[in-house]
Amino acid sequence: MKFIYTTIAVLLLGASNLMASTPLVSSDWLYEKINSGDTIDNTLIIDLRNSIGNGNYEVYTEGHIPTSIHSDYSKDGWRVARDGIVGLVPTGDQFQTLVQNLGVNNNTHVVVVPAGVSSSDFGSSARVYWTFKVFGHENVSILDGGFAGWVSTYPGNVETGSFEKREIGNFKAEYNPKLYISTEEVAELIRSKSDTNLLDGRNEEQFYAKAKHGKALAAGRLPGSILISQANSYLDDQNALKPIAELKKIYSSLGEKDTVSYCNTGHWAATNWFVVSEVLGKKNTRLYDGSMVEWSNNTSLPLETSGPSNLDKLKSYL
Repeated sequence: MKFIYTTIAVLLLGASNLMASTPLVSSDWLYEKINSGDTIDNTLIIDLRNSIGNGNYEVYTEGHIPTSIHSDYSKDGWRVARDGIVGLVPTGDQFQTLVQNLGVNNNTHVVVVPAGVSSSDFGSSARVYWTFKVFGHENVSILDGGFAGWVSTYPGNVETGSFEKREIGNFKAEYNPKLYISTEEVAELIRSKSDTNLLDGRNEEQFYAKAKHGKALAAGRLPGSILISQANSYLDDQNALKPIAELKKIYSSLGEKDTVSYCNTGHWAATNWFVVSEVLGKKNTRLYDGSMVEWSNNTSLPLETSGPSNLDKLKSYL
């Protein structure tokens, strides 16, 4: 069945001028770009398929969107390890080199493509989208529905084989501190009893300290956190974000306060950040890339480990 451009993208596109990029673009929009030749000169499609969605470069060569290139989200440096902490944002120099080598120029419209198979897979594109924004590249979008959505819409319009490497791009990284928050800054928010939302995108087991990420030294959560699992924003049967009206209800508890989105390594947190900041328009939202892995590696920092209250249990039941 032809993939339908979601309500979210329609609303966002209607509010934009023709030259501006929207957070989500449809397969129909991308098809027109490809047919016009725009993806050769002005638009770069980056297929991010990786182990999260059972993808890799070999899977890409078996079928991909015409004119797209491949970069493995899990292997190619979109996230890096420092001092034993995994999943961190690369340095400006590292990111600049990465995307220049992909052919990104300062004026390139980058369209990132997840596999389109799960909410966790969507997090790959959300995290890459956020990283582009962190380093000052505003002209970036996610393909709504990912590669699976493309195949559903245009089953006969798929290429096979490798891609032709682009010329080195001229992209220059310019760090935007409004989107990022460090462990030290999060700790100060907690010490000062700030009313900033600490939005946890994990599952209940991890939130209530019954489980933890393999790289975390201890189970638990940031004190005073709000649990909204990133999976709540996603329609599994359609592999797309939920309609904007539903998303507003899901995230209504955040109000208009500043928000810090976190999880284990800043991957699931990227989906929550994308929904809150880019879809719902709450630009006072930052992503904590170190999240619980970095936080728990400092044993002097506080953790909450208590289980759900009776009120929480009632809300979950209802």
